[in-house]
Amino acid sequence: MKILLLIVAGILIVLSLLQGGKSDGLSAFTGSSDLGLFTNVKERGPEKIVSNLTMITGIVFFVLVIIIRIVE
Repeated sequence: MKILLLIVAGILIVLSLLQGGKSDGLSAFTGSSDLGLFTNVKERGPEKIVSNLTMITGIVFFVLVIIIRIVE
């Protein structure tokens, strides 16, 4: 069970790194007034697939952690 958790964690890390940035560089660190935190960005094509896979993998990771804690 723990090996499966490690595999899911690795997949989650890779999928998170594959996601593209949704802001214009380092505007959050340079003091820009428009941070774009609540802007509505629609994902299309591969971006949407990677985003959905990341969300599903995150849910699977969370469920596995809960199951492992209950079993032990």
